[in-house]
Amino acid sequence: MNQGFKLRFDQLRDNDLTGPDSGSGSLLIENYPAPGHTRNVCLVWPDGRRFFLNYAYLIAGEFEPNGDRNLIRLIFSSHSVALKGYSLETLFMELLDHLPRMIKCADKRYAQSNESVDVVVTDIIIENKEP
Repeated sequence: MNQGFKLRFDQLRDNDLTGPDSGSGSLLIENYPAPGHTRNVCLVWPDGRRFFLNYAYLIAGEFEPNGDRNLIRLIFSSHSVALKGYSLETLFMELLDHLPRMIKCADKRYAQSNESVDVVVTDIIIENKEP
């Protein structure tokens, strides 16, 4: 008989499976490989300022193409967010599925208006709703 098996059998008999010899500890909560299911979206400005909101409180979203410069309005239960930029339709569809973790605002000087294929957010405006 394996000596390790004997130790575990003794712990089982004593109803103490949490002792120092209780094995690899793979059932402890600090060893889970992934964080919880809470999803947030973090808004980042060029100066380094950050603000995050939880997707659970996202009530509605609206996309306005408005020519070459687009607008996305997001309405959360406590805040309203306006994202302005170029080629934002892809970002809007990702927000619909709660995918973006960070939305970074680019400096307006470096944004290209016509031939940009990538999503470029040039303005992030957050308004706090009054209760």
